[in-house]
Amino acid sequence: MDGAYSDISKHIRVYMMVFAALSAGTIITVAASRFDFGGHLNVVVALAIAVVKASLVAAIFMHLKWERSLWIWYSLALCGVFFACLLALPVITTHDHPALTETKTWDVTGNEVAPEHAGESHAPGH
Repeated sequence: MDGAYSDISKHIRVYMMVFAALSAGTIITVAASRFDFGGHLNVVVALAIAVVKASLVAAIFMHLKWERSLWIWYSLALCGVFFACLLALPVITTHDHPALTETKTWDVTGNEVAPEHAGESHAPGH
């Protein structure tokens, strides 16, 4: 009976350590949201923190750390690849124009204008 209690207390200690790490990760997330890392680096930092926290939850609370079946790991990898493709989809679709291509807009009068002059008035007398 003593062996069962020590086994349970060992698991509880691991769960409490993961809880502390997730709490620290939440504090780090809030602190990181207050800083401007510049450009896309904000998203990279946020995703890195989220990946660490999600990995802790998956490994310990979902018991993946002790999983031996390769089918679980293959399906998890397939989900990861699918998720990465979904994240890349907006990036792929927003870059439809080749590099150095000038895109133009049309003003109200029907004259073609470059984007840097799109807000200027072309009416006579202005």
